[in-house]
Amino acid sequence: MDREERAALPPALAQPAEAFERYLRTERGRSEHTIRAYRGDIDALLIHAVAAGNLTLGDLELSSLRRWLGEQSGAGLARSTLARRTATVRSFTAWAVREEIIELDPALRLKAPQRDKNLPAVLQQQQLRRLLEAMAAAAESDEPLALRDLAMVELLYGTGIRVGELVGLDVDSVNRERRTVTVLGKGNKERTVPFGVPADTALGRWIRVGRMGLHKPHSGAALFLGQRGGRIDQRTVRTVVNRLLASLGDTSATGPHTLRHSAATHLLDGGADLRAVQEILGHSSLATTQLYTHVSVERLRDSYRTAHPRA
Repeated sequence: MDREERAALPPALAQPAEAFERYLRTERGRSEHTIRAYRGDIDALLIHAVAAGNLTLGDLELSSLRRWLGEQSGAGLARSTLARRTATVRSFTAWAVREEIIELDPALRLKAPQRDKNLPAVLQQQQLRRLLEAMAAAAESDEPLALRDLAMVELLYGTGIRVGELVGLDVDSVNRERRTVTVLGKGNKERTVPFGVPADTALGRWIRVGRMGLHKPHSGAALFLGQRGGRIDQRTVRTVVNRLLASLGDTSATGPHTLRHSAATHLLDGGADLRAVQEILGHSSLATTQLYTHVSVERLRDSYRTAHPRA
């Protein structure tokens, strides 16, 4: 929704939407990315409501919510997007009831479509070994960007942290003596994650040598820096990781999340406890972590079908 569309909303709809946005930011501590997504979903609903003649939240009914989702489904939105929008609306209307803006919650019986059960892309351990060995060879030159990229990839794979958590790290977020990194995850929840010797070695060279080559007066305490010396952003990290994954030549996987998926799967393959992996990844629900057990089972099946004479 652009500014003109938002300004055209009746106050009885616009004001609750703005108050809900403040609630997400101040009381729930949601990230700006999450807030933008939630507000976009609510705005889309409110445009539909006005077009249908619903000028207050009290005018919304379950049938109108279902029609809204049905129209989006017909427009080709992915089931994952529809599921997120359903969850957003349910949060919004439940909040409106608590705030006594409406008496009855029209979304109580609103059900989300079942999400697509696509398993995440995972690199094989030999692929990652090949990738990291090539990066280490390039970093022998002590060129700052090569040192930075190696440290970022070693840390992403070594810890399974999210790219948003990576770019938010400061130098003092890393405890090299204990080989741990403290990250601020979703919902502003802080957790401490261990990393191994290869990541520690790469981080040490980046901090001692590479970071000084990119450091500028405005760099502040940021652990990873961009070419101009400021804190690196998520887009740059994605670009770097996509280029590196493409260089492997034998995977279609893209993005830093591939390294997170791979870390989780390899931990479980190695016998790590599911709840320990949940803690490392910062999942609020064990069900989210259990997805990686399905990845491991699928890989086991593939190996069986390839190797067993009676498969």
